[in-house]
Amino acid sequence: MTQTVRALMAAGGLPGLEIRMLLGHVLQVSRAWLIAHDDEPLAPQAVARYQELAEQRREGRPMAYLLGRREFMGHEFEVTPAVLIPRPDTELLVEAAIAALDGHARPRVLDLGTGSGAIAVSVALACPGAQVLATDASAAALDVAAANARRLGARVEFCCGDWYQALPADRVFDLIVSNPPYIARGDAHLGQGDLRFEPQAALTDGADGLRALAAIVAGAPARLAPGGQLWMEHGWDQAQAVRGLLAAAGFGGVASLRDLAGIERVSGGSII
Repeated sequence: MTQTVRALMAAGGLPGLEIRMLLGHVLQVSRAWLIAHDDEPLAPQAVARYQELAEQRREGRPMAYLLGRREFMGHEFEVTPAVLIPRPDTELLVEAAIAALDGHARPRVLDLGTGSGAIAVSVALACPGAQVLATDASAAALDVAAANARRLGARVEFCCGDWYQALPADRVFDLIVSNPPYIARGDAHLGQGDLRFEPQAALTDGADGLRALAAIVAGAPARLAPGGQLWMEHGWDQAQAVRGLLAAAGFGGVASLRDLAGIERVSGGSII
């Protein structure tokens, strides 16, 4: 039987918006086209591809991975299962970074654990004079990040390695930012929702959720220029602990920023 957009919508199985998004992706057409041509016969290959994606979505696979993209800070980023899916919460970290760079003509910026490159690329696009370097321990993630930088026209340098070990010995920065793995080992959320399909090494440090945050704080003073700042995203209940790490490492002006839900989501400070 010939399938149409209307027939697939009527068959259901997924929310209507998700059906339209998957069909638009398969057919490479807009939502307006789907509405205007909802009774037009679809090619069998297109129907088969849609049904394949719809089945994966019913199994819980994230829409971002099925579509291969996610919007962040007004830019569309390519995403694959090699990287975390950019989330609106992380835009707070980018906003903090942009604010920290105000008044700097050519600031040096380091993004540790860049993943899709969403943070580094967004900062580079917002601050064209910045010299942005991004690292990740995953070569597959860096491939995604580099592709995003090229496609969006952002000047970002990439290095592969674990935290500061990825950097040349003489590099120092005016700003370090990071959204590291901060979920504790065994946290029930790791087995729920989109997190089930995202790279576990980018979600959990395999310990108490503070190990990566502590390593970044400990290494930052040696990599920051005088007056340089460090800002990190962390879990909903970790702000006090992260502020303690920063203060113990000699940072001044230690503070936490709240997201739209009122949760302390980002913390940082500056080298005195």
